[in-house]
Amino acid sequence: MPELLVAAISLAAGYTLGRAQLLDRLEDWVWRRFTRGGSWVHTRRGQLLTLAAHAIVRPAATARAWRHRHNPPEPPPTPVISRDLTRQETDQ
Repeated sequence: MPELLVAAISLAAGYTLGRAQLLDRLEDWVWRRFTRGGSWVHTRRGQLLTLAAHAIVRPAATARAWRHRHNPPEPPPTPVISRDLTRQETDQ
């Protein structure tokens, strides 16, 4: 009987945690911090907290950003020159 009670409590706890969608909420919070900025950028503690939350939510993206943080910026794209080849040249 105690095994059945433990199984029922585990099932209810898992269902409740799944419905809470904690990782989705944390990801939304991190996205708001990265896109909107705010006062968190002025404190080291806020930056560290946001970076730690980003590492929990998106570990691969955090590692990629950390590896490429000192890369030089990409050069601007070369301009494209297009000619109008449909125009007929007439010699008069």
